[in-house]
Amino acid sequence: MRKTAWSFELGAWSDAPPPLCGGGTPNLHTLRSKLAASQRGFTLVETIVVVALTAVVLMALSSLIVYFYRTNAYVLEQSQAVDSARRSVAASMSDLREATYGADGSYPLSAAATSTVTFYANVDSDPAIEKVRYYLSGVTFYRGVTKAAGNPPSYAGQPETTNLVVDNVRNGTIPVFQYFDANGNELAEPVNLAKVTSVRTTVLTDVNPTRAPNVYTLTGSATLRNIRDANAQ
Repeated sequence: MRKTAWSFELGAWSDAPPPLCGGGTPNLHTLRSKLAASQRGFTLVETIVVVALTAVVLMALSSLIVYFYRTNAYVLEQSQAVDSARRSVAASMSDLREATYGADGSYPLSAAATSTVTFYANVDSDPAIEKVRYYLSGVTFYRGVTKAAGNPPSYAGQPETTNLVVDNVRNGTIPVFQYFDANGNELAEPVNLAKVTSVRTTVLTDVNPTRAPNVYTLTGSATLRNIRDANAQ
């Protein structure tokens, strides 16, 4: 059989692949180079840069976490200290409200000054009347309690049990105690004990002296009920 030769006007038959859109034929070496470039890993310099940046970010986050932890711990500690001091000052005023005649017949108030007050009251669970003294010594506010002994009872020569009320007191020239008469007038020193019907206390405390100054003001007041009732009669 006779073979027929085919021809086209646009060109002769060829086994070559059709040209690309941009013209020319694809280069196998170029394709392999591009593929290898797209699959290559980090260079040493790039790796060092990434590690350094990661370390900086982690250090910053760690510092931030530590800062917040310490800040929150300090705020909690400070809040607890202030609350404890406030309750202690409130307890002192509660004791003062119960001021009454001593077991030896002494007047309810024994001494009154700007940094100390001494009175008689039942401040524990037994029925006996104790001699109570609140006083500022240096930067510490104390409570002292003396029990009477003997027959007839006497407080003289008996040991005083002392407890801390508030420390790091920063009152300066501000009086810890102020005394008022039945009309609400403040009594000047020397205080006339017979005229005192109420007491006000002001305590400024720095709960953490090692930190930046942060002084809290604790206040309280007490009406001496037994003295007020006696004066009213």
